[in-house]
Amino acid sequence: MSAPFEERSGVVPCGTPWGRWYQTLEEVFIEVQVPPGTRAKDVRCSLQSRRVALSVGGRDVLQGNLFDSTIADEGTWTLEDRKLIRIVLMKTNRDAGNCWTSLLENEYAADPWVQDQMQRKLTLERFQREASQRPPPAAVLCVCRHGLWS
Repeated sequence: MSAPFEERSGVVPCGTPWGRWYQTLEEVFIEVQVPPGTRAKDVRCSLQSRRVALSVGGRDVLQGNLFDSTIADEGTWTLEDRKLIRIVLMKTNRDAGNCWTSLLENEYAADPWVQDQMQRKLTLERFQREASQRPPPAAVLCVCRHGLWS
């Protein structure tokens, strides 16, 4: 994720019963609220290319086929402050046109307004990334009868 995009533009989250999810051009983030005091040994998380499964304390929280494919080896999960699980999935397709409309194939869909805002953020992120990678414009030199002008 590029820092300027997050600092300037933030994220567009999609709320769910267990927390929220949001995306950038490259990643999908899943934030799951868990009971305070949850320990890592209470968490079972399976991240596959097209599937995610999360259970806490033996209770299934999130399970199903992802909206699109991810790079399984680059997926991670962390337990933060013993009350939040953050899952980060790396998208396989990192084009601005690849805006996930839902987290899972048939669940946790963004409503039309949130979907529109997500697409706008991804487009902005892509433009910011492209602009930062372009070389600065070359100086324009004009030659006239009396010398050089810049």
